[in-house]
Amino acid sequence: MPLVSASPFPVLAFPRAGRTASPAPDPDRILLSPPHLTGGELASLQATLAAGWVAPAGPVPAAFEAAVAKVTGFPHVLAVASGTAALHLGYRILGLTAGDEVWTATLTYVATIAPAVQMGARPRFLDVAADSWTLDPELLERELTRAARRGRLPRAVVPVDIFGQSCDLDAIRGLCDRWGVPVLCDSAEALGAMRRGRHAGLGARLAAFSFNGNKIVTTGGGGALASEDAGLIAEARHLATQAKEPAPHYQHETTGFSYGLSSILAAVGLAQLGVLPARVAARRAIFEAYVAGLGDLPGIGFMPEPAWSRSTRWLSVVTLDPRRGGPDREAARRALAEAGIEARPVWKPLHLQPVFRGAPQAGGAVAAGLFEHGLCLPSGSGLSPAEQGRVIATLRRLWPG
Repeated sequence: MPLVSASPFPVLAFPRAGRTASPAPDPDRILLSPPHLTGGELASLQATLAAGWVAPAGPVPAAFEAAVAKVTGFPHVLAVASGTAALHLGYRILGLTAGDEVWTATLTYVATIAPAVQMGARPRFLDVAADSWTLDPELLERELTRAARRGRLPRAVVPVDIFGQSCDLDAIRGLCDRWGVPVLCDSAEALGAMRRGRHAGLGARLAAFSFNGNKIVTTGGGGALASEDAGLIAEARHLATQAKEPAPHYQHETTGFSYGLSSILAAVGLAQLGVLPARVAARRAIFEAYVAGLGDLPGIGFMPEPAWSRSTRWLSVVTLDPRRGGPDREAARRALAEAGIEARPVWKPLHLQPVFRGAPQAGGAVAAGLFEHGLCLPSGSGLSPAEQGRVIATLRRLWPG
């Protein structure tokens, strides 16, 4: 018996996954980080649908949560609709209210801080360390000391694991513990990353992960909130399911959200998680191939990896210094675009974003310099050697001689 009965509606033809759908799709275009399927997703979906599970409930999301827990080392995990939803829940259960301060690294995507701002919090942006591109612990210590003297400590500190690189969470957590400030780690880009033998995010009060289509493991869209505190995840689960109280009727003592991850997306994630080690190895190999193919060029640098960390190299990032004889970042990006290759600048620091004009900051020069000079290169784990060779050859042509 077919899984899906005949339908009176027409069957739609879609462009190939991971390729542009704008007027004339180019099958030869190389994307920055397209989804990479394992081949096991269809069987997982078929089993889920055959069992009748579609909604964000039942054994499939629970199995996905258990698999994420096993990968990350967090004993308690809640699967949700997006990484942003995970962050929003994190802010909510930390008791964030209007007027509270939230501190985060300025070098990050807007989703890190957007839920807090939408809740009425006041953001403060801190610079990153040059040796990790993540929140600078020395700067954080200085700012926490000053805030304690003023009697105005932040409600939460939100370090960010960037481009597959874990922040120095041990140092950050130690500083925040000194003043009783909870840490919510934005680990959206760092599934599979390690620091000092522990998974990225592990040790924070809460950590948020993303399974967006461009991530190293994807559910097509989805996220997770994780903690070593069972009570926090129980509270988050309550809020993520519209805060329904146990009653035969619909009873609510507070308002919640519809943030659950569907069984269908969880089924995709289950098929993906099993290949995480291979995906990490593939992306690290891609980074090393860029180093081998471009490292001799003057003015080029590569995102550092501190000795205490093992990055997934979710994205391979280079820096370009035209003062030393190479192209600037925009010239390189445009040349790659003309060759059918997607590349993007590193995140524009939040303290430079118009929406946060006037927000307080501490430092910012390191992050601003990385934005000016940093370029993310194609890094998908399905990138072929021939495709990577095209990227390298296109870039090498921008140097004289």
